[in-house]
Amino acid sequence: MSTNSGVTADALKAVIIEKLGAQHIEVEDLSAGCGQMFEVVIVSPVFEGKRLLARHKLVNEALKEEISKVHAFTQKSYTPEEWEKKKTE
Repeated sequence: MSTNSGVTADALKAVIIEKLGAQHIEVEDLSAGCGQMFEVVIVSPVFEGKRLLARHKLVNEALKEEISKVHAFTQKSYTPEEWEKKKTE
């Protein structure tokens, strides 16, 4: 029996926009709606000049409260330029 974390895709999107200035966000609840497993794609200019580990630390710090309530959280972080390039691949 799984319990609901109280975290929703919409709530994650709102926090990501507010704290990371994201220009594009994809949030997928992989737990069939109970809010225990999320996979996110974040496109934000705050990632410019940062390596992958620094980006993940930035996201983890911004979403500390939300991540602490879920079982699994996977992220992919891109700069706007990287995202545009990825879309054309």
